[in-house]
Amino acid sequence: MNVLHVSPSFYPTTAYGGTIQSCLGLCRGLSELDCNVRVLTTDADGLGRTVDVPNDQDVQVDRLRVRYCHKLFRHSISLDLLKVLREYIEWADVVHLTAVYSFPTFPTLFYCRSLRKPIVWSPRGSLQRWDGSTRVRLKYVWEQICRNLALNEKLVLHTTSQDEATETQDRFRGVRTVIIRNGVELPMEPRRTDSKGQLRMGYLGRLHPIKGIENLLEACVLMNEKSGGWHLNIAGSGESGFTYSLKEKVAKLGLNARVDFLGEVSGEGKEDFFANSDVVIAPSYVENFGMVIAEALAHEVPVIAGRGTPWEGLQINGCGLWVHNDPQTLAEAIRQARTMPLTEMGRRGRCWMERDFSWVSVSRQMLALFRDCLESTT
Repeated sequence: MNVLHVSPSFYPTTAYGGTIQSCLGLCRGLSELDCNVRVLTTDADGLGRTVDVPNDQDVQVDRLRVRYCHKLFRHSISLDLLKVLREYIEWADVVHLTAVYSFPTFPTLFYCRSLRKPIVWSPRGSLQRWDGSTRVRLKYVWEQICRNLALNEKLVLHTTSQDEATETQDRFRGVRTVIIRNGVELPMEPRRTDSKGQLRMGYLGRLHPIKGIENLLEACVLMNEKSGGWHLNIAGSGESGFTYSLKEKVAKLGLNARVDFLGEVSGEGKEDFFANSDVVIAPSYVENFGMVIAEALAHEVPVIAGRGTPWEGLQINGCGLWVHNDPQTLAEAIRQARTMPLTEMGRRGRCWMERDFSWVSVSRQMLALFRDCLESTT
């Protein structure tokens, strides 16, 4: 089967959070199931940056062929991508589109409709809302255009949780929606370092208001009042204004000695992050999946996750806490974590990931969906 993955960005960029890792893992998994996988994307690496790759031909990434079209400005506007898009879609048996509010969305929906190609569309949480959602009216107009372009019986919406599926169906009524969770890479032997009696907390992900980081910092103040040894590492990047406001807040709350900003981490840096964390905290208001939660568990690190994430299984499987993300509740969860068998919980979390979240299992589910899309059009 020829599978084309269209995305506004792709590995090796680290600027767009867990979506990049999940897209790479899925494409690798499909290629291992003998699919011919091509990726059409841009060289975007955040605002004002590009990845250093050739952008005039396909590049071999493992068993994948990736075309990095040069972006002009912002995140993903690329005339080069537009020029070759039809050719790549004509090659494909099935098209897999990632993201909603990005440049490739409109033309990909249009060409798949006009060429009658099956298309699986993964919004990756973009259609979910929370109290702090911005540009809601503009997004509504964007979605209306997508609805008009997506009048295609060959379209299937792919979501990764029940909450995401429900909100997605509300915006695209009548379009078939399926739930297939993300997978996670399992390290051969997760590393651990000695905490020396200190509770080492970690946050990893985009620095954005939807992630609830400010609530975590407020919770840390409450922890500070109760004393005890603890430290928080915040890894990730975001828009400069919000990043600066977080650092200002840390200083204002008197947390400079206990909170460090590590910037973006990847590769060995990410391995070190997990090795030096006793618990990872993901206090998001809304997540369609929360890739970092799966990654932490795969590295045998327990997780405290906000109820805006689809991870109620943390408590069911005995590898973390699933709580409201207000400062008081987060602080109480952190205090509770101090008394819990974190090493044992980490092992249980990894067993859960091995059982239910391997890329082999997830890729097979996606391939079955692709085959179903093809059979329903023949």
